Amino acid sequence: MAESSGKPSVLFVCVHNAGRSQMAAAWLTHLAGDRVEVRSAGSDPGDAVNPAAVEAMAEVGIDISAETPKILTADAVRESDVCITMGCGDSCPVFPGKRYLDWKPDDPAGRGVEAVRTVRDEIKALVEGLIREIAPPHQTRAADHGPGASTAVPPAATRPALP
Repeated sequence: MAESSGKPSVLFVCVHNAGRSQMAAAWLTHLAGDRVEVRSAGSDPGDAVNPAAVEAMAEVGIDISAETPKILTADAVRESDVCITMGCGDSCPVFPGKRYLDWKPDDPAGRGVEAVRTVRDEIKALVEGLIREIAPPHQTRAADHGPGASTAVPPAATRPALP
């Protein structure tokens, strides 16, 4: 867990930080909300986010047009619990206690929005799996709601049958 917030933190890394890592960061932010701290970076950042990636994400209601590629730093890795490279041959500095993953979605560079949609959807599925692992939805209990809170009755399918 990120020391400052108590939330898990994830860093997505791709050489140019202009396509896959930007889409992954946007999906994680969109799907997990404030349950996860999200970063993305690259070892050789591009000048701008891939326009086809911007368009593909806009089609699903996620605006990444204001994002800019960022340089990968040792501090970004150190501050992250999970570091995910996007199959682009980039690597992260290694620190003890970090989880390192390498996802391998196709590179959207130089491809039209039709091809990038497939990459976008593959990344979404990977991010959904990551969320299930590191930040499942909050489970609330009656005890969490203070004195006088009522306890919900479980659905009939989970209650024992009456004699």
